[in-house]
Amino acid sequence: MTLMTPPLLDQEEEEMLIPHSDLVEGPQPMEVVTQTEAVSTVENQPVEDPTSSRFTWSIENFSRLNAKKQYSDVFVVGGFKWRVLIFPKGNNVDHLSMYLDVADSSSLPYGWSRYAQFSLAVVNQIHNKYTVRKDTQHQFNVRESDWGFTSFMPLSELYDPAKGYLVNDTCIIEADVAVRRIVDYWTYDSKKETGCVGLKNQGATCYMNSLLQTLYHIPYFRKAVYHMPTTENDLPSGSIPLALQSLFYKLQYSDNSVATKELTKSFGWDTYDSFMQHDVQELNRVLCEKLEDKMKGTVVEGTIQQLFEGHHMNYIECINVDYKSTRKESFYDLQLDVKGCRDVYASFDKYVEVERLEGDNKYHAEQHGLQDAKKGVLFIDFPPVLQLQLKRFEYDFMRDTMVKINDRYEFPLQLDLDRDDHKYLSPEADTRVRNLYTLHSVLVHSGGVHGGHYYAFIRPTMSDLWLKFDDERVTKEDMKRALEEQYGGEEEFPQTNPGFHTTPLKFTKYSNAYMLVYIRDSDKEKIICNVDEKDIAEHLRERLKKEQEEKEHKKKEKAEAHLYTIIKVARNEDLAEQIGRDIYFDLVDHDKVRSFRIQKQTPFNLFKEEVAKEFGIPVQFQRFWLWAKRQNHTYRPNRPLTLQEEMQSVGQLRDGSNKAHNAELKLFLEVELGPDLRLLHPLDKTKEDILLFFKLYDPEKEELRYMGRLFVKSTGKPAEILSKLNEMAGFPPNEEIELYEEIKFEPNVMCEQIDKKLTFRASQLEDGDIICFQRTRPSENENKCRYPNVPQFLEYVLNRQVVHFRSLEKPKEDDFCLELSKTFTYDEVVERVARQLGLDDQTKIRLTSHNCYSQQPKPQPIKYRGVEHLLDMLVHYNQTSDILYYEVLDIPLPELQGLKTLKVAFYYSTKDEVVIHSIRLPKQSTVGDVINDLKTKVELSHPNAELRLLEVFYHKIYKIFPHSEKIENINDQYWTLRAEEIPEEEKNLGPHDRLIHVYHFTKDAAQNQMQVQNFGEPFFLVIHEGETLAEVKERIQKKLQVPDDEFSKWKFAFLSLGRPEYLEDSDIVSSRFQRRDVYGAWEQYLGLEHSDTAPKRTYAISQNRHTLEKPVKIYN
Repeated sequence: MTLMTPPLLDQEEEEMLIPHSDLVEGPQPMEVVTQTEAVSTVENQPVEDPTSSRFTWSIENFSRLNAKKQYSDVFVVGGFKWRVLIFPKGNNVDHLSMYLDVADSSSLPYGWSRYAQFSLAVVNQIHNKYTVRKDTQHQFNVRESDWGFTSFMPLSELYDPAKGYLVNDTCIIEADVAVRRIVDYWTYDSKKETGCVGLKNQGATCYMNSLLQTLYHIPYFRKAVYHMPTTENDLPSGSIPLALQSLFYKLQYSDNSVATKELTKSFGWDTYDSFMQHDVQELNRVLCEKLEDKMKGTVVEGTIQQLFEGHHMNYIECINVDYKSTRKESFYDLQLDVKGCRDVYASFDKYVEVERLEGDNKYHAEQHGLQDAKKGVLFIDFPPVLQLQLKRFEYDFMRDTMVKINDRYEFPLQLDLDRDDHKYLSPEADTRVRNLYTLHSVLVHSGGVHGGHYYAFIRPTMSDLWLKFDDERVTKEDMKRALEEQYGGEEEFPQTNPGFHTTPLKFTKYSNAYMLVYIRDSDKEKIICNVDEKDIAEHLRERLKKEQEEKEHKKKEKAEAHLYTIIKVARNEDLAEQIGRDIYFDLVDHDKVRSFRIQKQTPFNLFKEEVAKEFGIPVQFQRFWLWAKRQNHTYRPNRPLTLQEEMQSVGQLRDGSNKAHNAELKLFLEVELGPDLRLLHPLDKTKEDILLFFKLYDPEKEELRYMGRLFVKSTGKPAEILSKLNEMAGFPPNEEIELYEEIKFEPNVMCEQIDKKLTFRASQLEDGDIICFQRTRPSENENKCRYPNVPQFLEYVLNRQVVHFRSLEKPKEDDFCLELSKTFTYDEVVERVARQLGLDDQTKIRLTSHNCYSQQPKPQPIKYRGVEHLLDMLVHYNQTSDILYYEVLDIPLPELQGLKTLKVAFYYSTKDEVVIHSIRLPKQSTVGDVINDLKTKVELSHPNAELRLLEVFYHKIYKIFPHSEKIENINDQYWTLRAEEIPEEEKNLGPHDRLIHVYHFTKDAAQNQMQVQNFGEPFFLVIHEGETLAEVKERIQKKLQVPDDEFSKWKFAFLSLGRPEYLEDSDIVSSRFQRRDVYGAWEQYLGLEHSDTAPKRTYAISQNRHTLEKPVKIYN
């Protein structure tokens, strides 16, 4: 296996999980690992030779496991103790979570470390090819004693018994562990060791990183990108050329790994796109097309074509008449077959292979009619940079799924495409151009069809030095690692530990080359050119230099932070500006007020002079108040600073006043103004004086504004300040107003009316309290406003939520937005959605919540009145979303929930067609009801025909449903429900007749042994006692209508538990089958062995197919 190096910070969606990670994006932290008291010895002894073993863990009663996590027994590899850790119901995700854990981490000496490459697998016990296996590597240490996959495989697949991962409620897990020599990755410096830096992984962007490094290390391409016109006003996040220029500049001049977020933002990608693993080949095409388009009309127009474009000629040439048809086509990359080809040359041979068009496949030539012809492809010219995409993934029609081809496939260091007298070239090709190529880079995919890891081996200067680019880390590698170890195929793990297999095991190498880049020798000097600063636009250099300076400045500030105190000063102006705009509760957002960075030893009085310069307020007119966090979580000015406190240094003041011990000191600057707006000295404050803050609410405008502050006497009454408040608000002096105290807003709003006749002390008002007031409204006007008083308005503000609604059919696109309240009931939410859609019946709306981790709809919709409030619809674990998905149903949701919908494929007996019907019946209905409903929808061979319902999976019949079975528990998501007429011969079985299963199969070499693979449509057949195979064959041929020449190639076998026993024509078929009930008899059947060449049945409604991945899109 090829060693892979883990990224340090950004983790891939399916790859690694850091227990102590503080990252918000990507996988969430698993658990905090506590460490026992450290000792001084070091266990960190390097292991010279890789030691490898496989551990198998069989877990019985799997679906009944109640513990959140489960550990395997301890096993030993490389002299170290390991165990597998699983979360059977997922580690806060809807996937199985699985990790390799250092079993004795809590008792190991201080400074321990070990490095292992490993794969974890959940075995498919029905078909081994569908085993889910993922590999990675990690340096385990005290901070990270476990490593693995948070989203290993969907729980829906794992727990579906039909899928084969749980058989008899037993799950089998395998761990292949290879302990490797320890490398100190934490102190490793890529730039220092190799002269190059890596790219950070945003989540699942290793596929993009490997491609970007390959393109960057084609200097001619990099130079062209630098010369694309951009301006200093462009933003990298909105301009692909500028983002790519910025990225390449940093790769060239930075000392540390480079982030790709600006580039992916310029693609128009969101976080979810960065966590979707896509296809390198597709991204390469899409990116090159985008750049080609952006280069049009610029000095670098045509660069993409000059580098990557070649041409081939498709031809059809008649053999017996003089006629030839040709079509010239361009290509930017070539897709080469891997399956059935031993190396690149074999793939090129296959590419130009001549196909004969004869017999039923003759070619229709103009004026000559149908003619024998030969068809093929020849190359007119090859590009200077030849990109070869190896077809490691292909669609397996037999299994209806994508599979990865891990076969051994060799590629040379030097590729001669003029070999064998220019056999790949067309007659019109220019043979003066020498098509001799040298390998420049190898892109590798490690893993399976549903995910994995990408990295690249590149020779930046085409010298003998190969570098491996694995996300953030760049390492020197030898040629064997870059070439031979990426051929694929199998490798052998020696067994060294007792208790494990004693003979060497062979394992498929899941790491292999996926894309090759060759550079033509005659163009090497032009392409591997010198690229320096003069190729980079001045505005780009200045921008990036400024970015670097800001980065250094922040780094310096961080290093010196312990010497400084941050003082945040809020003023009346800040309150007036923020209240009613940015905030509604409390008084100010301290992150938006003036901030001072002051050395700790600076006397506070000197700081006041700094404030005087900044705000133009002389020192003698300043009075500062300390803020305090109250027990009810509000934050208010608490008391003014004393003279003694003002004599202290700012550091002492912060330490003395700051119970939370954070680096900031928050102050409120009180400045008194006279009637003529002249500055006044602060009033002497006694214990009787209370500083109150006032907000004004306007119910008609639904507006809250800051009015100012007043000192009042604790023995005074609110009635005494009413005229002053009216003056502040611009109301007539005798306007009647209502007063409310804003007490708190977490978790609920508390805002109570103030009795104007009680004293302020009796109302328990103190320094820093907030009074909201409004005009007294006549009772007849109460209903004219949505929120007639302050408490109702504040309640609305606290709970208002803008929700983005998306159609479930288009889950990436916002359809409309509604401002709702988190306290809205289920009925209120669907009523607003129905109103928005112009729908009369709101019960036809069905909503689905949003999964914040996958950024997709949750699998199960919200049931009718299944949640109480809008907030319940939006919360996903500890996150709150603002997205909901909707559907408009054809019947009301309560009615639909009482029904069960089954997709039933009806197989016509009289024609080769299948029609899929949706049968919707009450949940308490039976299979008999389904059949009766189906009879009204299909065309029967005769009016009295009887139907049956079968359960089919992997081309086997697993069950005939009794008519009395309830439909509520029937699962049609993974099983195919097949309905068909019961043949007359089956209705009248004689005492010695038997009904047997008949399946099609082929044999496939997998995992070093021949495996039976079923395909096609299974069926039942009546066999009579004493009937020979020859007689049975005759009936089967008639039933399936197979031509004689084809049928003569078929073999017939009795299969039991997957093992074929081939039959001769004279064998008595019935003697092979036990007299047993047909139910559960799917593992004993008559097998028809032949290749799967039969045309597929026509489906009137296409079934859902799970695609491998979503297409790559660059939106800008």
